[in-house]
Amino acid sequence: MFSKPSKQQALALAAIFQASNQVYKLAYTGDSDADKMAFSMSTLLNQNPDSLEQLYGAVENLQDGLATMQKFLENANNISEPKYKEIISYVMSSIHLASKLSADQQLLTKIEHGIDNARQQAEHFTITHDNVYSNVGALYQETISKMRLRIQVMGSAVYLQQSAVSARIRCMLFAAIRNAFLWRQLGGKRRHLLLQRKAFIQIINDL
Repeated sequence: MFSKPSKQQALALAAIFQASNQVYKLAYTGDSDADKMAFSMSTLLNQNPDSLEQLYGAVENLQDGLATMQKFLENANNISEPKYKEIISYVMSSIHLASKLSADQQLLTKIEHGIDNARQQAEHFTITHDNVYSNVGALYQETISKMRLRIQVMGSAVYLQQSAVSARIRCMLFAAIRNAFLWRQLGGKRRHLLLQRKAFIQIINDL
């Protein structure tokens, strides 16, 4: 019924899962994986990569996302762990928001300008500097949070109420949406997650 998913689609989807995994970890522990945060931020701030390989680098950079994605695909009809239910809700919401965002050129332009400013800021500090997280988090509030669908993040109020943590969560949601936008550009659709699971799993195993 549909063409088989490509390696490129699988990598972009894994990037969505990886950022969503960091959202979950931040929301429940207030902590995150520095290398994975830096990776997701790099995919967000790089708006015009020369290629998918230039954007993602080695497959190992997406190992966490690929593993989480595989667990979902293999157990999609029987996921009982709250963690994975929440992560997949972030993934699906990100894909839906990316779809809606693609039709709003005015909002897209505002986001592009804001991300470009954040990229320049990151060149002066670092890609994971508090100022960069704060700037991108504020941009998320001014744009994505204004859309009709809002992603409801579960977690511990102790951490969700901390401005530094909430800014990082918004950054990871932003990264998930950015990669979902790319996934759609590569031909990915939500129904592929239901109808092409075995093909995706085979690609993950090959990777």
